[in-house]
Amino acid sequence: MNIAEKEAALVRLGQYLAGDSPEWVAVKDRAYIANGWFIPAFIDKALDNICQYFLEPAKLGEWLQSYPAAAQTRTPSKIGIVSAGNIPLVGFHDWLCGFISGHQVKLKLSSKDEILMRHILQKMEEWYPEIAGQTEVLDMLKDCNAYIATGSNNSARYFNYYFAKFPHIIRHNRTSAAVLTGEESPAELDALADDIMLYFGLGCRNVTKIFVPQDYNFQPLLDALDKYSYLMDHHKYKNNYDYNLALLLLNNSYHITNGTVLLHEAASLFSPLSVLHYGYYTDKQALAAELGQDEVLQCLVGKDFTPFGYAQQPSLRDYADGVDTMAFMLGV
Repeated sequence: MNIAEKEAALVRLGQYLAGDSPEWVAVKDRAYIANGWFIPAFIDKALDNICQYFLEPAKLGEWLQSYPAAAQTRTPSKIGIVSAGNIPLVGFHDWLCGFISGHQVKLKLSSKDEILMRHILQKMEEWYPEIAGQTEVLDMLKDCNAYIATGSNNSARYFNYYFAKFPHIIRHNRTSAAVLTGEESPAELDALADDIMLYFGLGCRNVTKIFVPQDYNFQPLLDALDKYSYLMDHHKYKNNYDYNLALLLLNNSYHITNGTVLLHEAASLFSPLSVLHYGYYTDKQALAAELGQDEVLQCLVGKDFTPFGYAQQPSLRDYADGVDTMAFMLGV
């Protein structure tokens, strides 16, 4: 397939993913049954983002214009991709870059998130038999020319050891934070609630810590977070909330809660599931400069940073860990 044909194929895929054919609905249901964290609302949200920001014809075309080398004929390399499984189709962007670059993609999918991606690959090969075999799903990746691996800090050490001799992108634990001034509108706080709570807070683009000025009034934020009170009906989430609440009570640690989310003052940018850390600042510019140097920070949300509500709406140019995946693929 030439670049125009690949682009058209991806646009067709976006139309399919945005649809509600009985086959696709059944696949999404199976994905939820296989992984209780993938509730239907969050699967649909992930798909909506992919369709709106990755596969929308104008945005896809504009992004491709930035990579003229993608249209050139090259000898395909074998690219091994180890995907995470924290949110639905979290590895889709890596696969898309591999598909566009024309390489042979070897996918190691997480057992937590394999049903949706397997079906997407099946449909693509059904529509376009000429690409059959360009992407393979494997349990073990061997004999590849380059690797992209996403995982925890612990798994990253193993990835660095095994893939050290090859061109590679190794991704570690990352998270996101927000800087508030106390002057946010109800609409902005409502959008921030999405940045915090979408996908149960399991994504690297989820805000897990907020920085606030002294004497900040938390009540408007707690009110905004009430929109996710329905998550307490999800037993996995409620178990985490109950466990973390018990720890705070046993340690006599001060906390604030609306009955759904626990707000706790802590130094770490990372917070446990169902907990939102907070910290105070006095100099916003100094704080921004400090956070800008922190390698674990994926997004910084706020009035002068990533807009509220956009942390979980990455574009094709929002590469994980800030490393241009497409340029890497084209350079292999």
